Order: sequence, then C-alpha cells, then structure tokens
Amino acid sequence: MTDQAERTDRPQGDIPGKPTSASRTTLSHIMTSHDTNLLGTVHGGVIMKLVDDAAGAVAGRHSGGPAVTASMDEMAFLEPVRVGDLLHVKAQVNWTGRSSMEVGVRVMAERWNESTPAQQVGSAYLVFAAVDGDGKPRPVPPVQPETERDKRRYQEAQIRRTHRLARRRAIMELRERRAAEGYED
Repeated sequence: MTDQAERTDRPQGDIPGKPTSASRTTLSHIMTSHDTNLLGTVHGGVIMKLVDDAAGAVAGRHSGGPAVTASMDEMAFLEPVRVGDLLHVKAQVNWTGRSSMEVGVRVMAERWNESTPAQQVGSAYLVFAAVDGDGKPRPVPPVQPETERDKRRYQEAQIRRTHRLARRRAIMELRERRAAEGYED
C-alpha cells in the first residue's frame, strides 16, 4: 500500500461520516475436525481467514464498496480453539484515512461442552484500502466514534498508524543505504 492510500488530509465536506455502529458485524462459525492442526486444535490460519473475512465485510460496508486487505498488524492468539467451539468474530472500523481504514477484530469462543460465557481467544488489527473498479484507491467516509470505547480505539489506531509509517520509512532508508553501499538483497 502506498503512503497516498494512508493520507488523512481529507477535504472538508468531502463525504459524510458514518458512525462506528453502522459497519460493526459478527461472523459466527462452528469449528470442525477439518479446521484442526497436528495438535488437534484449530489451525491459526483458519482463524486468520475468518478474521480477514469479517474485517473485509466491515470495510466494504463502511466504505460502500470493494475494499482489499492492505496489512494485518497484530494477530494475537490468546487461547486455543477446539473442535466444536462456536467462534464469533466481531469486527468494527476503528479509524479511517482518505482511502484506508483500520478494522479491529475480537475473536470469541463458546466452548461446546461448557455452560460458560464466550471468552476472548484472539484479536487482530487489519488495514483495508477502498478500491474502485480499476483497483485504484477511492475515498472512504470518515468514521464517527460513538462511545468512549470507540474514541479510545480511534486514538489507539492513530498510534498504530504512526508506528506503521515510521517502520516503513526506517526500512526503506535502511534498504537505500545498503544499496548505496553496494549490498544486494
């Protein structure tokens, strides 16, 4: 994704904003033996696909059209997921730029053999870019945080964005220095 897709210098009155709740969604899925790894728990890649699916639905809903995954910042697996667990993947837009959106995802599992509330088993942050029919970035509506939790998530998303851009700049500078010194990567 280019820096252009992450710019936040939105012209005033460009697109009306949307509240956080307008795109919030939950995807639920029962885990089966086809989802397991060699340890008998659900494969992390299966969970990551569900996370990407839910985040993509939220990004498309918020932006009013196609959106593509640009990056996955953090994917934390907190507890194993087992066959029979009912997985709930909850997603919402935390922050928007000109054409990009950060989507926060919380993964909850209800154990099939326990009468306890669902517990958090994972979380992730993904960045999506809204694209037009030619695959070019297109503007997205600004997100309007509604609750104190939404406002905190918005602020945290801005911090993650700052770190993403700083990391990208530092890596590019290192590559340029190494190339200037004659190193091939």
